[in-house]
Amino acid sequence: MRYFIAFSYLGTAYHGWQRQPNAITVQEVMEDALSTLLRGIIPLVGAGRTDTGVHAKQMVAHFDFGGKMQQAELVHRLNAYLPEDISIHGIRKVHADAHARFDAVQRTYEYWIVQKKDPFFKDSAHRVLPSLSISAMNKAAKILQEYNDFESFSKAHSDVKTFICKIQKAQWEQQQDKLVFTIIADRFLRNMVRAVVGTLLEVGLGKKEPHEIRQVIESKDRGKAGVSVPAKGLYLTEVIYPDSIFI
Repeated sequence: MRYFIAFSYLGTAYHGWQRQPNAITVQEVMEDALSTLLRGIIPLVGAGRTDTGVHAKQMVAHFDFGGKMQQAELVHRLNAYLPEDISIHGIRKVHADAHARFDAVQRTYEYWIVQKKDPFFKDSAHRVLPSLSISAMNKAAKILQEYNDFESFSKAHSDVKTFICKIQKAQWEQQQDKLVFTIIADRFLRNMVRAVVGTLLEVGLGKKEPHEIRQVIESKDRGKAGVSVPAKGLYLTEVIYPDSIFI
């Protein structure tokens, strides 16, 4: 039987989601917990990868298990077993061919910025002290929705077959003491959101005009885009699947 598991994590202590040698990752910690509680080797397949220091308010993975299991009880046991910076939200049965990565139809990311020194955002937001033009950044962000090839914002030498992404929303909004950039798309390239944010910040700081975002996108040259902002301000907030995959 295949199951989807939904969870969140604070990425500060981890070298991203995906298991790797000589570095602690969220996948490793969760696989070890599942394997211990279910008394067998339980590999997880995630909805995607997040880099070192990136957070997730909602991440999804799938795993296979042939034994008897009470989903609610396993959620409770996992939350008791796992460290405080990882939380399990739920486990659902899915069809045998359901895939946490390939069946996702929409993903949402947020990027958080603060504009004053705040110890409570030390590991959870990027601090930008100069004033920013939110209206200019939103003009530039809106242009993103006119394009679908985002090679300019992809990590160099990424092993991907296509740079095509369909962006449904890209918007900045002041939320109390932080500035939040929300971007929704069917898929994202490696390092894409952090590169987009870095480019939009150049607009907000007056280093680029909003319309210059077109030149950046059309160049298909990572060197034309802005620097990638720090990982600590990035959050995966939602992954959506079609109802048909669930049992």
